[in-house]
Amino acid sequence: MPRYFVELSYKGTNYSGWQVQPNALTVQEVLNAALSQVLRQDIATTGSGRTDAGVHALQQFAHFDVAGEFPEEKTLAGVNALLPFDIALRRFIKVHDEAHARFDAVLRSYQYHMHFTKDPFLQGLSWKSRKDFDLERMNSGAELMQQHTDFASFCKSHAGSKTTLCRLSEARWEEVSPGRVIFHISADRFLRNMVRAIVGTLLDLGRQKISLDDLQQILEKGNRAAAGESVPAEGLYLARVAYAYIN
Repeated sequence: MPRYFVELSYKGTNYSGWQVQPNALTVQEVLNAALSQVLRQDIATTGSGRTDAGVHALQQFAHFDVAGEFPEEKTLAGVNALLPFDIALRRFIKVHDEAHARFDAVLRSYQYHMHFTKDPFLQGLSWKSRKDFDLERMNSGAELMQQHTDFASFCKSHAGSKTTLCRLSEARWEEVSPGRVIFHISADRFLRNMVRAIVGTLLDLGRQKISLDDLQQILEKGNRAAAGESVPAEGLYLARVAYAYIN
């Protein structure tokens, strides 16, 4: 059976995350249903990773097998017509039979968006917070994190990860306007709740609740209780997923 990747983006506000689960509306469930209806066969997708409830995706990939090739542009239009306003397919990519959306990803990037004044157009798409932190201090903490590979202190307890090792290639804060900042982070893999826990801990650093030495100890302890609180889901975006064989 031919295998395809589908590239999509979504606003996660109305969904209980990516992965199909009982008694909850998820992005994967809605996508599977739309693909199945248009292709007239049962389609089950496998995503590049799970996003939690309320988390958005600027770029997500999933793979699926189908009984026979199909007209990609016509199918794309048909599926998008069925999908709700907050999920959009970008393209289909025919891949080799063993290609895997999750295991073949070589890089994943996330963004965390924050704003500081009331803005109805950012509701649910960015976290409104106090601007009471030192961004330069937080960037120093982000640089320190890139020197480490074990992120057990930022992994949700009992998440079931076989390893807590992750190789960061980017971690930085950017002030995009006087009223908004974005945290950018990229790695070969991420642990459950890792980005939101890192952001919360770096905010503690920026608010002088902890020092750089404290952050160093948090990284070395490997204890989730030592790190800061996780920030809300609404500001988090899966921004990019990269593969060696997809441009």
